[in-house]
Amino acid sequence: MEQHPTSAPVTIGRRPVEAGGGPTRAVPVPVAPMPTAGPLVDTFGRRHDDLRLSVTDRCNLRCVYCMPEEGMTFVPRREILTFEEIVRLAAVARHLGVTSLRLTGGEPLARKGIVDLVARLGSLGFADLSMTTNGMLLAPVAARLAEAGLTRVNISCDSLRPGRFAELRRRGDLDRVLEAMDAAEAAGLRPVKVNVVLMAGVNDDEIVDFGRFARSTGRTVRFIEFMPLDADGQWGRHRLVPGRRVLDAIGAVWPICPVVPEGSDPAPAERFRFVDGEGEIGVISSVTQPFCGTCNRLRITADGAVRNCLFSDDERSLRDLMRAGGSDRDLALALRRAVWAKASGHGINDPAFAAPRRSMSMIGG
Repeated sequence: MEQHPTSAPVTIGRRPVEAGGGPTRAVPVPVAPMPTAGPLVDTFGRRHDDLRLSVTDRCNLRCVYCMPEEGMTFVPRREILTFEEIVRLAAVARHLGVTSLRLTGGEPLARKGIVDLVARLGSLGFADLSMTTNGMLLAPVAARLAEAGLTRVNISCDSLRPGRFAELRRRGDLDRVLEAMDAAEAAGLRPVKVNVVLMAGVNDDEIVDFGRFARSTGRTVRFIEFMPLDADGQWGRHRLVPGRRVLDAIGAVWPICPVVPEGSDPAPAERFRFVDGEGEIGVISSVTQPFCGTCNRLRITADGAVRNCLFSDDERSLRDLMRAGGSDRDLALALRRAVWAKASGHGINDPAFAAPRRSMSMIGG
């Protein structure tokens, strides 16, 4: 397996140009050869050290912005990565400089043996090993996950009203999710971040309620713009709640200020703290204020396809490469090629944009 030098000069072949949240285009200049050593970089010089790895495309809920209520088609189990394949890919990524690994789905806790998988991944030395979950199955295993090496969790919760919560999730129970947050904190899985997908006319009247929740619990609430990744294909801009509206609504009740200067953090959420010190919120404005220029993430789907962008249909099968006898070096080169092929931006605001063929649960959030 190749080594990861601590410093390696990178010649940028293109540079991204972004203007006012509109279409992102690339200004072509001579492209340097793809580096075969050093960090995972693309042609814009962005270093990729954050991997989202889906362990299943199955889920115990049917959230309205993600899956249809009935008739979801899942990948055959034989095509899903085995634990051995997942650990092998994670180890290769770690040697390429990936320091943060997040387990996603579907619902990752629906995968049998997940605690054992976390333990195996925890031994690889990632600085951050986290999970995104709907929380329904978390409370009974939170302590075991922490002992296995999980460092923190993001828990989805799109309403603080039991009836509305049930309507949005089509299954599930709000009290169980709130109990899961308590259990995660008790187990040391901190900080607990709460993900809220906002939809106009559906739950956008709870923005201030979630601000109050962040202040009273100390949990970071992250408001996420509804993205064109739903299996039903019902996404439309009329259903979008811009992140700026969230900040205006909460700021009108409690003064807030940025935690870090704009553009200085590659994480997708813009972070804001309450001026009086009572907690923090975040906004993920993927549509209205794309953060592609600082993106440091890549994804591997449950069936082993590497994707360099959530909204791109460009996929390369690492599973097929492994099952055909490919070496770790072959896998490393495949990851490098995927990152090197990354576009300057996701293009949601381009007139010709088309939603990805795979929906969120099939890609891995």
